[in-house]
Amino acid sequence: MDAAQALQELSELSSQIERAAVLGVDGSVLGSTVGDAQATERLVRAGLDLVTAAFELNAAPQEVIRVDVELAEGSLFVLREGGRTIVATTGPHPTTGLVVYDLRTCLHRIEDEPAPKRARATRKAKESE
Repeated sequence: MDAAQALQELSELSSQIERAAVLGVDGSVLGSTVGDAQATERLVRAGLDLVTAAFELNAAPQEVIRVDVELAEGSLFVLREGGRTIVATTGPHPTTGLVVYDLRTCLHRIEDEPAPKRARATRKAKESE
């Protein structure tokens, strides 16, 4: 399933997630539940800024795989796995474990680009002697 389909399924299954966007390995937006491109960019930028800040605060350089921030009006979650990143917002007081599970499941459902099918070699018919 592609990112748009996985995000659609996430929106239908998770009542806590309000907005979400998935980024590819190269940082491009693969899909978003936000209808507005500028709002998607703000969401993505906030998530990536959190990851950068977490990385800079880490004493030993390691990949940041999860950051979440809870504010009075809602939370912002960022998960990184398999080269992809998902950024999502919730309302106030989310069930953190469930949100993380739902976001991780969404990332796992996204398939890599299918490899191009190779042309199948045909065997020559044996010539009768």
